[in-house]
Amino acid sequence: MAVTLTAQAADHISKYLQKRGSGIGLRLGVRTTGCSGMAYKLEYVDEAAGEDQMFESFGVKVFIDPKSLSYLNGTELDYAREGLNEGFKFRNPNEKATCGCGESFTV
Repeated sequence: MAVTLTAQAADHISKYLQKRGSGIGLRLGVRTTGCSGMAYKLEYVDEAAGEDQMFESFGVKVFIDPKSLSYLNGTELDYAREGLNEGFKFRNPNEKATCGCGESFTV
């Protein structure tokens, strides 16, 4: 099982952690919400939880709780700028469908 970052995502996270002045990585998870059932959640991590799984890409640590890992296995997190928009993009092979607004997904 693995979750990876692209070089662009790792660079963005590293720069933000430096700017923030603290933190050891990024926590990626899922929560129940939206019209399709689940949504991604991201937060910066100052301290790892004992049950977290940790993956590392391009020197950046990604922490995932065991419940979320089954939905996120194989996911690649990218960071992209498209015109005036920028943000994280999830390439999750477990997604079966997404809602029209792009806020939630189904596995």
